[in-house]
Amino acid sequence: MSQTNKLKIFNDPIYGFITIPSTLIYDLIQHPYFQRLRRISQMGMTYLVYPGAHHTRFHHAIGCMHIMQKAVQTLRFKGVDISDEEENALYVAILLHDIGHGPYSHAMEKSIVEEVHHEELSLLFMKELNIEFKGQLDLAIQVFKGDYHRKFMLQLVSSQLDMDRMDYLRRDSFYSGVAEGNINSERLIQMMNVQDDYLVIEEKGIYSVEKFLVARRLMYWQAYLHKTGVVAELILTKILKRAKELTQKGINLNCSQPLKFFLNNKISLNDFNKSILEKFALLDDYDIMGAIKEWQFNDDFVLGSLCKMILNRDLLKIQMVNDKPNKESLLAYKNIYMNMYNLSEKEVAYFVFKGKIKNQAYSKVDEPIRILKKDKTVEDVVEASDQLNLKALSKPVTKYFICFPKVVLEA
Repeated sequence: MSQTNKLKIFNDPIYGFITIPSTLIYDLIQHPYFQRLRRISQMGMTYLVYPGAHHTRFHHAIGCMHIMQKAVQTLRFKGVDISDEEENALYVAILLHDIGHGPYSHAMEKSIVEEVHHEELSLLFMKELNIEFKGQLDLAIQVFKGDYHRKFMLQLVSSQLDMDRMDYLRRDSFYSGVAEGNINSERLIQMMNVQDDYLVIEEKGIYSVEKFLVARRLMYWQAYLHKTGVVAELILTKILKRAKELTQKGINLNCSQPLKFFLNNKISLNDFNKSILEKFALLDDYDIMGAIKEWQFNDDFVLGSLCKMILNRDLLKIQMVNDKPNKESLLAYKNIYMNMYNLSEKEVAYFVFKGKIKNQAYSKVDEPIRILKKDKTVEDVVEASDQLNLKALSKPVTKYFICFPKVVLEA
């Protein structure tokens, strides 16, 4: 295949045409590990709230790579020295930053694989690809792990104002229709610079940063932590937990081979070798949805009922409460439902439970967003801003909830 044939373009609904900058990037995009992201939804169960939210992690990764190209152009224009090798490493690192996501990833991390986070799996995939591509990902892996000596390069890939957040806020806002999440990523990128090896935003861009942080907060409450989306994801987690529990008891559940493997085995990060990684790479949203369609008819009351809830969008009732709920507050609901369906204490816990959601738009503990003042001094955005609400945005907000079946209210 000739080289020119690999420099293709994508048509993206947000940025217009996106060019593939090198043959290495083209080959990585073509790899089955990466193509799998076309079958993994970016916003999980949020489509049950916002029907348009069906875009994929493939979309998002390509978008991140595109705005990284813009960031490199801007920084070079301002005199920041970025070699061709470093440029390439930034594109590879941002393109592959989410490659470790499983189907409905947050539900997966809590049920099928034992507390293995997608960042750790992304690194394992990158290392595997690096062997296949004969060391061409060495520098990208260093950047991704934060081992490279130029700190600003990691900040472009992973920080409180990275290309990942800039793309997902804009993209998720576009597809979900939640206009409050829309941000001006072009202006933010135009305002970027590097000072003392740190990524900074020039002072005139401070309002764009404020808008970005407010948009992030609103997007979390209105989309990512929308209570219906939250309860749907919790039900999904419980479906997978129940399926694993039944499988471990020797009950055979019909599903795809890769899913069956993860239900049958307890897999933690240390267990991941090439063969398990290959199995993980075969999992996508279709395995989970296919299994749920099959399991809705299962004899197990818990599994069957939870599956029907997701398929028919007839979810558990989720009620926000002001104070942290105690076990006693759930007892009445539990007793009614246990008596209705003759359930055990353990079974009813799948339907009646409590939880909390936490939102923090900006953290003062993490790497700060630095503002470059006209006198060349650098200040944390919270100090530099005349907006009092930025101080409020850096405080974590926790909301509590309880979940229970709707029929309990009628009983």
